[in-house]
Amino acid sequence: MTTFTSHDGTRLRFRVLGEGEPLLVLAGGAMRDSAYLGDLGGLSAHRALYVLDLRGTGRSEHPADPTSYRVDRQVADVEAFRAHLGLDRVDVLAHSAGCSLAVLYALRHPGRTGRLVLVTPSLRILGGASTEDDYREAAEARGATHEEWYPAARAAVRTAFAGGAADADDLAPLFHGDWNAVARAHEATRAAQSHPAAAVVYHGGGYEPAAVRAAVAELASPALLLAGAYDPDPRPGAVRATAALFRHARTAVQPAAGHYPWLDDPAVFRRTVADFLTR
Repeated sequence: MTTFTSHDGTRLRFRVLGEGEPLLVLAGGAMRDSAYLGDLGGLSAHRALYVLDLRGTGRSEHPADPTSYRVDRQVADVEAFRAHLGLDRVDVLAHSAGCSLAVLYALRHPGRTGRLVLVTPSLRILGGASTEDDYREAAEARGATHEEWYPAARAAVRTAFAGGAADADDLAPLFHGDWNAVARAHEATRAAQSHPAAAVVYHGGGYEPAAVRAAVAELASPALLLAGAYDPDPRPGAVRATAALFRHARTAVQPAAGHYPWLDDPAVFRRTVADFLTR
């Protein structure tokens, strides 16, 4: 792990995986320890991954001001990271809620942003939201309605959309293309890697979805929005519609993949991302 000091004195840590041209990597969660990303299915064979632990996660320090967990305020951390690395312009890959941070960074620092890879992106920053029907559709697409875990997952979805506290363990299988040993091991780390209090703050303001939608239409950075065919949040159709808002963006839908496509088929994920970054 390597450290640098952000704009407000908070010490942030990052790890470097692989060699070659740098690719800044931002985790989702929201506010989850970046360890869950691993080496993104071997993407480190194509690019040097500079994987940041967002403030208050992993081995990065907790800030003195907890409101600085807000996504728009963490843009300054990404810019401090770029400056620390001495890079004039940088490609950025983000996952899930981390895509909100990547988009805001690109809008605030367009001259510093190269290509954007947005993997199964959260659409909240653009005003998007999944529905209960999206979860049902995703489960039907993968034939999961006959799986032994599905009744508990379906009940948890109903609870969540009714405003209740759904059991995250019951929901977990829905976010993987296959609820196999790899997926179960990945989910077993989630609770220890999460920062729930920071996650509540993360999307808590500092942006207007309508303004973000208008701004990405002028963004010069090429973007790849990668969806999982079985992901309930976001569904591929919503990702395609979001990509259409960008000035230069395209969508890739990884077959038989959920919210973590590098786990479901590492080779396909690597090839899709690497091809985009080398175009």
